[in-house]
Amino acid sequence: MSVSTPVSAQTICAPLSVLGRDVTVPLVTGGEVTYAALDYAASAPALQRVWDDVAAYAPYYGSVHRGAGYLSQLSTDLFENARRTVAEFLDCRDDDQVVFTRSTTDSLNLLAAALPADCQVFVFETEHHASLLPWRDARVTYLNAPRTPRQAVETLERALADRNVSVEGGHGPALVCVTGASNVTGELWPVRELAAAAHAHGARIVLDAAQLAPHHAVSVRDLDVDWIAFSGHKLYAPFGSGVLAGRSDWLRAAEPYLAGGGASRKVSRREDGGVDVEWHDSAARHEAGSPNVIGAYSIASACKALTEAGFDDLVAREQYLIEKVRAGLAEVPEVRILSLFGDDAPRVGVLSFVVAGWNSSHFAAALSAEYGIGVRDGLFCAHPLVRTLLGSDPQAQGECGAPEAAPGEKSLNAIRVSFGAGTPDEHVERFVNAVKELVTDGAKWNYRTEDGRCVPDTSA
Repeated sequence: MSVSTPVSAQTICAPLSVLGRDVTVPLVTGGEVTYAALDYAASAPALQRVWDDVAAYAPYYGSVHRGAGYLSQLSTDLFENARRTVAEFLDCRDDDQVVFTRSTTDSLNLLAAALPADCQVFVFETEHHASLLPWRDARVTYLNAPRTPRQAVETLERALADRNVSVEGGHGPALVCVTGASNVTGELWPVRELAAAAHAHGARIVLDAAQLAPHHAVSVRDLDVDWIAFSGHKLYAPFGSGVLAGRSDWLRAAEPYLAGGGASRKVSRREDGGVDVEWHDSAARHEAGSPNVIGAYSIASACKALTEAGFDDLVAREQYLIEKVRAGLAEVPEVRILSLFGDDAPRVGVLSFVVAGWNSSHFAAALSAEYGIGVRDGLFCAHPLVRTLLGSDPQAQGECGAPEAAPGEKSLNAIRVSFGAGTPDEHVERFVNAVKELVTDGAKWNYRTEDGRCVPDTSA
């Protein structure tokens, strides 16, 4: 759906119930206000459903796998059922594996550790650092930021066609890593077309769905990706777990990501004093240690809650909020929304912008301290992309600078607002009104830099 497509009022569902919706925070100008959490792209609040499910299970918590006691068996069943629920949520293929990790970053580092020898990796410079940086031990080709979805596909096709010959002759294995939705602009990437291009050139593809899975239904089969990675804490399940799901052959052939109990099937001493190890072929091969059963269960709970709510309704409501934010910001000439693919590009509820005459850190601090609105400022762990979008023009320094700016460096940072299934209308309305007031009237308080952050100056 295009951002310019009007959304009928009849299609708007109520926001899902999340924790923290009634939390009040103090304002530096006096009084308190209900907190407007508009930083979903960093960590979404927990769904009430997830919290209730975890609380109901907590008294029955036990060790996972191999425990003879009732609670251990119950916890093992719950852990493995969570794996099946995630596989259904992602529409995985019958022979795919679902590995529970700590986060998207952990998932992609696991896959990086499982790459075959001499694997060549292709990744756009527009990626989040979680998918930009794990490939240090591979031959990596970084692709320039595309300006249209079609250009993204063409850029990848050219790079794959021209890829280096392996040391053993031929092209050897290759992997493409791409995001589903940008954590900076919210724009949707042409995943299905990129997957087709990768497979046409004998490469595989992994999808970073950290920003996509909380907002849209994701089908491994339909998108035809080889792996998918996402985090629980962005999927309304902030209990320290993530997922890597997809083809099993590279994972089975690789040394375990972590060596230890749970990953090993059999360990025996050799006559020479060493040990022989037989590793599991299943997902357990990369899940050494005591599994985070609560984290896995919370992800499964979130998957069920989002599925039952219906992504068609969730997408329609989020589109309504996106249009409300974009329309409000369009009324402020000083605001520039950052975009790779243009104003009409489909997107999730993530928008980044800059305000002429303001340093973004200063602006974000004022939104928090004076309006009780939580947004993000900086380069969003996607430094190359944000620097490309901002260009080389420094921002106004304001009363305090960007946390990423080194002494003497030009201040380049932006503001990000993000929302999702639990965001009420009032939060985005307050945000838009606050932006207009700050631009028109300025901040009501003085600010200073403290430990690299812009904070209200309370020294007076």
